[in-house]
Amino acid sequence: MSFHPDKVILDELFPYIRKYQDLASKHGINDIFQDNGGKLLQVLLITGLTVLPGREGNDAKDASGQEYELKSVNIQLTKSFSTHHHINPGIIAKYRKVSWIFAVYNGIHLLSIYQLSPISLEFYYQKWEDKWHESGGKDINNPKIR
Repeated sequence: MSFHPDKVILDELFPYIRKYQDLASKHGINDIFQDNGGKLLQVLLITGLTVLPGREGNDAKDASGQEYELKSVNIQLTKSFSTHHHINPGIIAKYRKVSWIFAVYNGIHLLSIYQLSPISLEFYYQKWEDKWHESGGKDINNPKIR
C-alpha cells in the first residue's frame, strides 16, 4: 500500500496538533478529537472556566466554584443543542441549579457563546418534566434545545 500525497501535509501539521493536545491535557481534556475536546478547550479558555473531571455531573466551574453545563452545536450539521440521553426529574433538578454555556460553531469556526441562567431554560425543564410524568416515568432520550 502506498500513502496518499496529502500525508506529507499531515506530517507537517502533526507537531502542532500534538502541542494542541498538550494544551488540552493541561486543562483536563484527554483527547481533542473525542467529545468535542478541541472545541471544549476553546470555550474553556475564552470563558475562564475549568473542566470538571468525569462524565457525571456538570461540565465546568468558574473561579468562585459555580458550576456550568456546556453545550456546543455545529450549525453545518444541526440547528439544536443535545442534552442528555436519560432526562428525568433528577437530571432536571441538577440542571435547574446551574447556568448553561452554549457555543455556536460553523464547522470549527466559533461564531458565538451564550450564557443562560436556569430561569431562562425553565420552559424546557417544565416541558421535559411534564413529558416524563405523562409517560409514566419513562426517561426522555436527548431532548433538544433550539
